[in-house]
Amino acid sequence: MAVPKRRLSHSKTRTRRSHHFETAMQFAVCANCKSPIPSHVACPNCGMYKGRQVMDVTKKLRKIEDKRKAKANAS
Repeated sequence: MAVPKRRLSHSKTRTRRSHHFETAMQFAVCANCKSPIPSHVACPNCGMYKGRQVMDVTKKLRKIEDKRKAKANAS
């Protein structure tokens, strides 16, 4: 394995690490329900993506409610 002969300066190290930053998520507005959503993702509120229905949101909500009821009955 290669071993550096000299210690790297702060400037050289920081220059190399200049690309290691995080960027904030970009949000778009849903054309159907006007809620903010991440780009290239189906809307979690209405289930639309690029003008067509891709998810049945009511089915998903019913499933969540059933899990809550089952958990409450088990306790």
